[in-house]
Amino acid sequence: MESLSEKVCIVGVGGTAYMKASHRTTLSMSCEAIKKAMDDAGLSAREVDGVAGFQVNDSVRNEYVAHALGIRMNYGCDLYSGGSTPEAVALHAAGLIAGGYCHTVAIYRSMNGRTGRRMGGQAVGGPGSIVVDDTQHYNQQFAVPAGISSAGALFGISAMRYLHEFGASTRTFGQIAATFRRHASLNPRALMRTPITVEDHQRSRWVVKPFRLLDFCLENDTAQAFIVTSRERAYDLKQPPVYILGGIARQCSPDPAGGWNYSRPNYYVHSGIYARNRLWGNAGVRADQIDVASIYDAVSYCVIEELEAFGFCAIGEAPGLIADGGLGLDGVLPCNTGGGQLSEGYAHGVGLINEVVRQLRHRADDACPGWAAGRHSYDRAAGCRQVRKASLGACIAEGGDTRGSALILRS
Repeated sequence: MESLSEKVCIVGVGGTAYMKASHRTTLSMSCEAIKKAMDDAGLSAREVDGVAGFQVNDSVRNEYVAHALGIRMNYGCDLYSGGSTPEAVALHAAGLIAGGYCHTVAIYRSMNGRTGRRMGGQAVGGPGSIVVDDTQHYNQQFAVPAGISSAGALFGISAMRYLHEFGASTRTFGQIAATFRRHASLNPRALMRTPITVEDHQRSRWVVKPFRLLDFCLENDTAQAFIVTSRERAYDLKQPPVYILGGIARQCSPDPAGGWNYSRPNYYVHSGIYARNRLWGNAGVRADQIDVASIYDAVSYCVIEELEAFGFCAIGEAPGLIADGGLGLDGVLPCNTGGGQLSEGYAHGVGLINEVVRQLRHRADDACPGWAAGRHSYDRAAGCRQVRKASLGACIAEGGDTRGSALILRS
């Protein structure tokens, strides 16, 4: 099979603010996010011929977005899925672009995740309004009646086993939360910018063991988008292109069950262990060459299992890497440099990709006067969050322990 490496680029990123209450429709926010991404790339609607989104029955379909923006589509897509989807949609689009079926695709996620459908499986009606939809079959038919209706509860089972197996502490979760909040404090777009400490994390209330309030991603309203096109078209656009080297699209582990399986021998083992050789092989790079990463942080523990599964460290070694400051802006693997979904805002992973793109362009928007021209001081005390060396980026995502996606990007 012919490689797609460097044939397709991300050329534009954009989004609405992360809001506690948007008072807007998902269509309105989608249009704003895509329009900003087009403006960022220097594209007009007539120069885009694909629109792709994803949702969980909580957003607007691609054809409505295309019509509202004046885009005539050669490709339209709506996937029903969650956190591991934006990387997968980008790879779908890359294959279609390389095959000549379309040339420029806008990828978006729009959600009223605080004032509309909440990811915990609850509707606007309140705590008693459990949404039962077509995902409530297979192993979920046993989990939901037991009250396991949220990602936090599901990840909690894996996290408890991990803590027991390796003698780890929830202070590691606090170190993750505090690091990402420190990054968010330098990000003008972040929803939560007040610094926190590990002690603040340890004092925050329990939600579902072993997770406290500060372990959870934010609930907010937002839309975020990015645009992919061919290498040839990218040369004529406004921003320096960020090349897609390779990736994996929702690869599952060879497990007896396709979803969360509570009888797995090692419950904390993530699908990335089975996917990483394919990922690094088709991208042509190694984990230790990555300069900046986004790691899907639905809860803080996700960062631990994804670091280990994709080979950034060995199984059981993530707490040491984190405690040593390895995920900080000047660490060995700067991670979620905009604050991640714990502190910047939650957009089902699209915002994480956008942040890596900004870092690889050397255009991370912060307090440096010259950031827009790529001139950074790298002085963290003065408000700079640009990673010093940023030429290779990894966007690592998961839709639970047993499936994941990833993109490897190069400036």
